[in-house]
Amino acid sequence: MNSKTVAQLLSQDETLQDVSVKGWVRTFRANRFIALNDGSTINNIQCVVDFENFDEALLKRVTTGAAIHVTGELVESQGKGQSVEIVVKTLEVLGDSDPETYPIQPRKHGFEFLRRNAHLRTRTNTFSAVMRLRSSLSFAVHKYFNENGFNYMHTPIITGSDAEGAGEMFKVSNLDAKNPPLNEDGSVNYKEDFFGKETNLTVSGQLEAETYAMSLGKVYTFGPTFRAENSNTTRHLAEFWMIEPEVAFMDLDGNMDLAEDFMKSVLGYVLENNKEDLEFLDNRLLQEEKTKPQAERIAMSLIEKIKFVVDNNFKRVSYTEAIDILRNSKPNKKKKFNYIIEEWGADLQSEHERFLVEKHFKCPVILFDYPANIKAFYMRLNEPDHEGRETVRAMDILFPGIGEMVGGSQREERLDVLKEKMKALDIDEKELWWYLDLRKYGTAVHSGFGLGFERLVMFATGMGNIRDVIPYPRTPQNAEF
Repeated sequence: MNSKTVAQLLSQDETLQDVSVKGWVRTFRANRFIALNDGSTINNIQCVVDFENFDEALLKRVTTGAAIHVTGELVESQGKGQSVEIVVKTLEVLGDSDPETYPIQPRKHGFEFLRRNAHLRTRTNTFSAVMRLRSSLSFAVHKYFNENGFNYMHTPIITGSDAEGAGEMFKVSNLDAKNPPLNEDGSVNYKEDFFGKETNLTVSGQLEAETYAMSLGKVYTFGPTFRAENSNTTRHLAEFWMIEPEVAFMDLDGNMDLAEDFMKSVLGYVLENNKEDLEFLDNRLLQEEKTKPQAERIAMSLIEKIKFVVDNNFKRVSYTEAIDILRNSKPNKKKKFNYIIEEWGADLQSEHERFLVEKHFKCPVILFDYPANIKAFYMRLNEPDHEGRETVRAMDILFPGIGEMVGGSQREERLDVLKEKMKALDIDEKELWWYLDLRKYGTAVHSGFGLGFERLVMFATGMGNIRDVIPYPRTPQNAEF
């Protein structure tokens, strides 16, 4: 008899004489009712045991967390809360389970406790729902790009360049840490290292993706990236996943079109395919909000927030217009913002971004044409405006509740301009000779954007801490599991 998943059994429209299912025990009440879950759905299936037909020693082993295999008859449920249940004919405990030490008991656990037990936290409803949604979003990303003619590119994890210019990178070396080879000036001689040069874990695959876009046309990366930023905030990880499409012959307007269509598609996918998980997480968030002061509660439920993105056209606003709006806003004039907007050139904070989305425009917002001095060297330089201010063809997409979700730009395709920008920022041309080659051989307009996948998962699940949307978070002083 082939085993079925709990999800398959709960979706049955008719009773079945013989069914087989395997999973983990959530609860076992009154030596009669087993709540069984196998990870295929947030819902448990009830297995009804006639204890007179089973050995007492066997039933004592059916404890929370135990893996079991049951066979029986799928019948219409006599109780509330489920449409069908299994009348158990045979029951097998598949392995050992210590009820005294099993940490995931049928009660509410704090998230910090569950992070310490991350290898078992997907046994809870919240984390099983989060990780199913993460899986669905990942599939939706690949599905979208595949259906739109993109080639999937695996960019290097070990790199000799810093795409962002941040300098906060993890070094990769096999030199003897206690006795490395030294140059005459006392610095480490990386020519004797494995790669013959200083190398790091990548912060972005963008620069390499650009090289492939300029031959394959449309490419995307979706892989791990790393940043050695000593930050313990709820939005920072040392290891995270990035989605980065790059497209040849596409300008900033096309880039904004692509990003908007992409975001609506992947979020629309989970609205359609993860309804039960979203409803559970929506309710969890609602209960959490009830414990907060009225002034701190969010305006939209989780599902409303996702639909807010999927159903609305994104408003496109220049940085300059946004600054004027923020400077003249009530929160700014009454000094309610933590960061007061006083002049053009300010780097916008999450509070400003959320004001634009949630209060002023009441829809997702794409800001474009940012000041050149607050953006990366590879973004295309615009002609100075009427006041002589320099901007670049950058764009950020702002969402409710979280602020910036996507960052991108039209890339600088002019060799002379790119060289000047690199020189001004003291970026060595010799390190990026291959990147400059793209501007020598068949240069063309091209654009792309980056999206931190965990930030997308946070938005789609309503989770408040980025450590709770990745299986095993890597943060300062934490590399457990």
